[in-house]
Amino acid sequence: MDCIFCKIIKGEIPCHRVYEDEDIVAFLDAFPANSGHTLVLPKAHYKDLSQLPESLLFKVMKVVKQLTPAITRALGAEGINLFLNDGRAAGQIVDHLHLHILPRSSNDGLQIRLPQKPYSEGEAEIVKQKIIKCVGGCIK
Repeated sequence: MDCIFCKIIKGEIPCHRVYEDEDIVAFLDAFPANSGHTLVLPKAHYKDLSQLPESLLFKVMKVVKQLTPAITRALGAEGINLFLNDGRAAGQIVDHLHLHILPRSSNDGLQIRLPQKPYSEGEAEIVKQKIIKCVGGCIK
């Protein structure tokens, strides 16, 4: 496997680890959007959220919850963005599931705002029904 995150986890590529346990590792992003930008990921290779076992998802989120206030305090951040890019269309570059913890300040110049596009008449109901229909067949 040629996964850069797997190589980092094995110690083949150096990183700045801020957390590690038997299942999870967290390290500073090598190309941060802001100082302290941290990646949290399972040590086992899972390409995306659909592959990640629920028990491991809970462990990842527990670490995110522990690190977020620590990063905020350590860096004097005014806020935090948490995000997961799941799939290429969503901006996932490395095919190893990882969550971003991005410390923010009001003057950091980053613009993370989603465009607001209202549904056309009746569209929300159609979309809702499609999702409800799929939930039973999609949830494992």
